[in-house]
Amino acid sequence: MNLRRSAAALAAVAVIGTATPAVAAGPSPSASPSPVIPDGLYGRTDPTYDGVWRQSLTLLAQDTVGVKPALAAVDWLTGQQCANGSFAAFRADTAEPCDAELMVDTNSTAAAVQVLAALGGHDAATGKAVTWLKSVQNADGGWGYTPGGASDANSTSVVIGALAAAGGDPQDVRKGGRSPYDALLKLALPCDGDGAGAFAYQPDKKGMLTANADATAAAVLGALGKGLAGDDAKPDAAPPACGNADDPGQAAHNGAAYLRTALAKDKHLTQELPGAKPQPDYGNTADAVVALATVGQGDQAADSLRWLETHYEQWAKQSGPAAYAQLILAANAEGSDPRHFGGQDLVRLMDATGPAPASVPDAKGSEPHGSEHAAKSDKDEGPLRVAWIVGACLLALTAGGILYTSRGGRRQP
Repeated sequence: MNLRRSAAALAAVAVIGTATPAVAAGPSPSASPSPVIPDGLYGRTDPTYDGVWRQSLTLLAQDTVGVKPALAAVDWLTGQQCANGSFAAFRADTAEPCDAELMVDTNSTAAAVQVLAALGGHDAATGKAVTWLKSVQNADGGWGYTPGGASDANSTSVVIGALAAAGGDPQDVRKGGRSPYDALLKLALPCDGDGAGAFAYQPDKKGMLTANADATAAAVLGALGKGLAGDDAKPDAAPPACGNADDPGQAAHNGAAYLRTALAKDKHLTQELPGAKPQPDYGNTADAVVALATVGQGDQAADSLRWLETHYEQWAKQSGPAAYAQLILAANAEGSDPRHFGGQDLVRLMDATGPAPASVPDAKGSEPHGSEHAAKSDKDEGPLRVAWIVGACLLALTAGGILYTSRGGRRQP
């Protein structure tokens, strides 16, 4: 889903991003202090750039497989919300009110909406967040990462998922008569030429569109009105053919056709950075599996998921809970069991990176058994329901060559 960068590299280029493997910082006369990880937060790395995103992705993955999240984990997330409904990537001191210097963003806000809507019992929080998202919609109908920023495919798609998760119809959310789907269609490439059927992250400085697999995986789901986890697995459909993208559904199938072609040879997507050797892009491959499974392309999704099963371990161990969450969502969308993934239990590995869940389904998937927090969590968080929403972080290369992570420049732990 995303290329990862170390916090040091992020600060150096003034870009919020993600990178894997992490870029080593330059020599230092003394070791950097270990980051202080707040109680209730998943992951063990500095949450400055991705705290809300990785927490949302983790809780959504838990909910999708029937795990009831720890009350402390949910409380940590809801405590990050600003009074106006927005979320920043991370607030170190939630006792201090959000001010104009705090960089709130659409991606963290939309991801939080998706998980809180899935868990239930958080209507006030999701309602305020949706109101804020609507207030920062761009004139073209889409959203950028930050309020007022140019619309991009990833941010627009994750907000569409939030609007749908909260019970609304994204088609009805308009600015100047334009809906989020209008914004996505403007980023869809035609069926002739390079990148046929794909989506671009944003137009370049000359207004030209360049195919981006990361943006395409996100936009396929967005164009279908789905959240970050896609939808339940569907029977295999005929391979999508690229056609005139005059409606969101056709644009989604065009994007799926592009992803099939991109995955056909190696079964995985590839990330290429200036000056670096091309390497497999595990996160974006997982996102592509979710997108293809959602449009009924289970055969190609299955091939890529099998590749992930045999290659994911080092990447996920280094990347932390959000990486495990992406794999869980991909397996779930494709119809596989994330508890038996390449000989490992992805759910257990993810849960071990933070507070123990309130309850976990037993081996037969029947009534869950839980921790001492279960009774209170039932009362405060509302009934558990299996959600089809979830997600992660995406990146795109701008025309100037600056690396941005899609879905909001997030840095996974």
